[in-house]
Amino acid sequence: MKLNHVVESQQFTVPMLMDIFKLADEMEPVMARGGTRDYSNKIVALLFYEHSTRTRFSFESAVMRLGGKVLVTENANQFSSFMHGESLEDTVRVVGNYSDIIVIRHNEMGGAAHAAKVSPVPVINAGDGKGGQHPTQALLDFYTIHREIKTIDGVKVAMVGNLAEGRTVRSLAYLLGKFERVKLYFVAPTHLQMKGDIIEYLNHHKVWFTIEEDLRNVINEVDVVYMTRLESTEREGRTDSSFFIDRELLRFLPNRAIVMHPLPRQNEISSEVDSDPRAAYFRQTRNGILVRMALLVSIFDGCCWPRAD
Repeated sequence: MKLNHVVESQQFTVPMLMDIFKLADEMEPVMARGGTRDYSNKIVALLFYEHSTRTRFSFESAVMRLGGKVLVTENANQFSSFMHGESLEDTVRVVGNYSDIIVIRHNEMGGAAHAAKVSPVPVINAGDGKGGQHPTQALLDFYTIHREIKTIDGVKVAMVGNLAEGRTVRSLAYLLGKFERVKLYFVAPTHLQMKGDIIEYLNHHKVWFTIEEDLRNVINEVDVVYMTRLESTEREGRTDSSFFIDRELLRFLPNRAIVMHPLPRQNEISSEVDSDPRAAYFRQTRNGILVRMALLVSIFDGCCWPRAD
């Protein structure tokens, strides 16, 4: 199967993941020397219907490091065509004529899938709606765990925060569910817990998980603490110690473990954690460039893998 559209995490098999990560490793010296001109004839359109500084910059950097060119907007919902009622499908058909790949961030769940159905060029999902997916973020998160922990089989991951609407944790759960002996700890207030579709997927694949309401109950057991933001109404006026990590709580985290966050953070991780070598969230952002370079190269070069189950 040629890697064409990147719409959801489920589409990746374990061999595909390993191949992409191997290619991401190869991108590191390319980035270190300032990039390459190998793809100077390629144009990538970043079609963003909602703002995202980090994802947009990461993709821009990846394209530029490969020598390609970018067409960028973070205000696609303010296009004159959109204001005049042009459909997403028609916009994608047009933008596909201007570029070799479309990276789309949409405010509605399923937006990337709709775009992929009509696009004349490959589409990469850069996040679609609350509770949707963000597969490239999941890939870079997975790559970070792979690099830092050295193994995925048997890894123990605590996912903390707004799990119901968090597309990063939802997408990562799909990837982790493909490996053996993985244990997932879902730490969130009851009304923000992981939704039934992910639970059903994990049950189907016989992945161990538990529901928790306090990070302090599990931090000494895990290899990865993946922090995300709570809703503003949950954060207002207080820091909830059940979903917060600081230097004091860090004492209970195993030395081999890491703390991750898709960023931007607010008050779920104290800045005093930043200097701890287990704080991996800034390394995560750098890994994102490598993974996105690898994905772009895979699509440009027409790489093929077995079809996902």
